[in-house]
Amino acid sequence: MSNDLKTVRIGGVPEHFNLAWYLTLKNKEYKNKGINLRWKDYFGGTGQMCKALRDNEIDLAVILTEGIIKDIIAGNKCKIVQVYVKSPLIWGIHVGQNSSFKNLEDIKGRKAAISRFGSGSHLMAYINAQNNNWNLEEDLHFEVVKDLDGAVEALTNGTADYFMWEKFTTKPLVDNNTFRHIEDCPSPWPCFVIAVREDFIIDERDCLKAILSTINNTTKEFKDIPSIDVIIANRYNQKLEDVQQWLELTEWSQENLDAETVNDVQDKLLALSIIPKKLPFNELVINI
Repeated sequence: MSNDLKTVRIGGVPEHFNLAWYLTLKNKEYKNKGINLRWKDYFGGTGQMCKALRDNEIDLAVILTEGIIKDIIAGNKCKIVQVYVKSPLIWGIHVGQNSSFKNLEDIKGRKAAISRFGSGSHLMAYINAQNNNWNLEEDLHFEVVKDLDGAVEALTNGTADYFMWEKFTTKPLVDNNTFRHIEDCPSPWPCFVIAVREDFIIDERDCLKAILSTINNTTKEFKDIPSIDVIIANRYNQKLEDVQQWLELTEWSQENLDAETVNDVQDKLLALSIIPKKLPFNELVINI
């Protein structure tokens, strides 16, 4: 049997957003459709996944909208095939527990820890700076820390001053007094999309359709899964009330990005000089 299965490689962050993938894999729902879907966790987030798509290490990625749009414009031969989570990502802005910084004004002009250039933590530092009318040339400085562990180290030993990451993922680090949370900065667009290498779209369209329909069937009903809040809290080491709050704020999607949203994202990235130009909608998004 296993010889007949089509192997497909997918990447995503090891966070609660992606539990639906884990559940469908555990239930062997892809195998039942002749697909051997191999999931890989990317602790370094969007920048690391963009590289993996370019290097043909994975075929699909569940990835931040702004990060993949930036990378497609920069030459990554991928297309967005669907929105995965349509609600904004709530980015928490964190400082080290022993830091003297108390608010946004205190971190203006200080050094942001980012996982890598082109990652969500990098791009959202610009969004936060713009929201607060900072000078984008003078008030933004960066220290590359690779991942959450690197950020803990950098904020603890002072090589960086603040760090933006998904609020609920970092909540355990706030609870155990590693970080202090000073503010939220929601992304101004749907946060996660599914991006696929162009050659995979051309060669394996039916397989891709089967994968999307499988995950969509689960995300449609995700909040109704019995004890889903308890499952998430246990698996991701989170407090039940935090998970319940996150579930209330989070909406999955089974649709694709629309032209207006793509235009908004590109306008914002262009205004921040994160991208050099805009691309037509159909060079970024394809409907399967």
